[in-house]
Amino acid sequence: MGRLIGYMANRTDRLGDVLDQEHDAIAPDESFRPDAWGIGFYQGGEVLHKKRPKLDDGPIDWEKVARDVRSDAVLIHFRNATVGDFRTDNTHPFRFRQWLFAHVGTIEGFAAIKGSLLESIPDFLARSVRGATDSEHVFMVLLSFLHDAGQLDHPDADRDVVLGAIRSTLALVARHCAEVGAPAPTLDLVLTNGRQMYAVRQGGPLFYVERANLPDGSGEADERAGAVRYVLVYSNGEAPAPGYSVIPQGSVLTIDRNLAAQIQSL
Repeated sequence: MGRLIGYMANRTDRLGDVLDQEHDAIAPDESFRPDAWGIGFYQGGEVLHKKRPKLDDGPIDWEKVARDVRSDAVLIHFRNATVGDFRTDNTHPFRFRQWLFAHVGTIEGFAAIKGSLLESIPDFLARSVRGATDSEHVFMVLLSFLHDAGQLDHPDADRDVVLGAIRSTLALVARHCAEVGAPAPTLDLVLTNGRQMYAVRQGGPLFYVERANLPDGSGEADERAGAVRYVLVYSNGEAPAPGYSVIPQGSVLTIDRNLAAQIQSL
């Protein structure tokens, strides 16, 4: 099983400090052997990413992944490949225009429904598929619903429209899987355009935390003006770490540009 981390904050310069602060909750242990990692982030009005599509054996220095990244919206993914080979094009997070997307889970009937998924999306999105993963195809289906609603390129996409696109995507994939006799898909995913973030649980555990400040080196909370505030989401683990909450099964956590976090039922 892969692992994903979503992060939104009020400042661009504290990602490393946050990852250090939350290390015990979110860091994989030394036995974790991902096949690849990727990080997507927003910087200076651009959508950027770094990817390592094939890793050598050995524990990963996972904090190195985000070192020197300055951003207030970040998506990190560690991949254990189930669909698609070891290429950059198959490494999460996936990007289209201002949108980033990452997924943990598997569509076990993907080979049988891939054609149907491609037929359901506009040509310009179908041509944008670069890899072979089930995840990227799901991403394009979701974007097609945003396109149909006129929100694909809106910088502040309507939250209800995005939630509707997520629900429609999950329903379409589930219906196609049922039609070919495949098991229900597992679709834990995070979607963001840098100003909003959506963390969907339809599979394994997803946890999140909201912090109003960050302890300084002495362990005291930093109450100064401009102190960092953030919401952080991560997948996997047996139980939430202290201070973390569980995203219920069949729900989505929405985070807006003001860092207001809400749980919505799917």
